[in-house]
Amino acid sequence: MAGDKENLTVYFNGEWVPWADAKVHIFTPAVKYGAGVFEGICAYKTPDGMSVFRLKEHLARLEYSQRVMRFERIYTAADLTEPVLEVVRRNGFSETVHIRPTVYVDGIGEAGAPGPIGVAVTAVERKRAANTETGCRVQVSSWQRISDLSMPTRVKAHANYNNSRFATTQARQDGYDTALLMNAKGQVAEGPAMCFFMVRDGKVVTPSITSSILESITRDTVLTLCREELGLETVERDIDRSELYAAEEAFFCGTAWEVTPIAEIDGLPVGAGKPGPVVRSLQTAYFDLVEGRVPDKRGWRTPV
Repeated sequence: MAGDKENLTVYFNGEWVPWADAKVHIFTPAVKYGAGVFEGICAYKTPDGMSVFRLKEHLARLEYSQRVMRFERIYTAADLTEPVLEVVRRNGFSETVHIRPTVYVDGIGEAGAPGPIGVAVTAVERKRAANTETGCRVQVSSWQRISDLSMPTRVKAHANYNNSRFATTQARQDGYDTALLMNAKGQVAEGPAMCFFMVRDGKVVTPSITSSILESITRDTVLTLCREELGLETVERDIDRSELYAAEEAFFCGTAWEVTPIAEIDGLPVGAGKPGPVVRSLQTAYFDLVEGRVPDKRGWRTPV
């Protein structure tokens, strides 16, 4: 089923429709101006069946994104919890699946139109990337991370991701796997769709939430696991570009990226140039949690 999207079912404006029928018009503000917001949520196979990870937090952030975008209709967590769970059930997923609730401006309005508002929930199976094991090669991008004064980085708005697209396409063109963006202060922000962490002197360091980054739910998960499960000291602070080259280990995290080691930055090896012990310990803790091999002490897994 993972490779055959035509057989999938989509929640679309209150109805369940075939994948091919989930369409919007080319003239909608969502298409013309990127007037839409979304979430990326993972569901995992666990010993007790499929389970959605941190559903409550993702849907709360989606509500926030809609409010900041000033949509005339807000789809709440209560509105979308069941459609998210049902899209997994209806499609019979039994492996890791990436779920994307999307709320957008429909109709034929201009850039500032507050509505009408459409909603969809799609889901596709997604295999774990190979670089989760081997590590990725990263380029510090010449593109700057957008500032909160220009577009709110805390909002998962479609248009924001053009910033990520520029950095990603440049990095791949230059022979790297992905990019790392600096903010307007000239300090580390985040990757194109994931948060950055490094290890220095045994401490896990990451940019603060005022560094033009998304307030990532996976970032919060990683910080919690480091502090409460692995006993690691964590620091949230500014990171200079030159400090990247002194990192003992580094990694990205995100819903899609999970916990992915960084092997190289700007052609320089990070540590030994391969995933280190802190990253490996964190991966084990993270995958054990999301895949249900350890107790869910925080109520983060929602059974499907």
